[in-house]
Amino acid sequence: MSTPASTILVVEDDDIVRMLIVDVLEELEFSVLEADGSEQALEFLSDGAKQIDLMMTDVGLPGMDGRELAGEARKLRPALPILFASGYAENIEVPADMHVIGKPFSIEQLRDKVKGILD
Repeated sequence: MSTPASTILVVEDDDIVRMLIVDVLEELEFSVLEADGSEQALEFLSDGAKQIDLMMTDVGLPGMDGRELAGEARKLRPALPILFASGYAENIEVPADMHVIGKPFSIEQLRDKVKGILD
């Protein structure tokens, strides 16, 4: 019996980067929800019927940035694992129970990071 795929919400305002991340995650057999920014992400997060096992967000989003989004996400889903993607990973402060991956990352790095968080 196979367990249903984990669902990852990808929040990235750059369409090309978002498509690449989504393609990689889908190849790794995850279900993916896509949001081009915080507003769309919060719509998904507010929908209690949607299963979301991990939110992966860019830090530098227009409007509400990734850290603010993470704060709002945790109000809606307190146990939600959060993975920040940042080109400045070594300079970013994230809460102890959140994760960060530096951009650019390889498919293997992304796979290992996501599996490490979800397992």
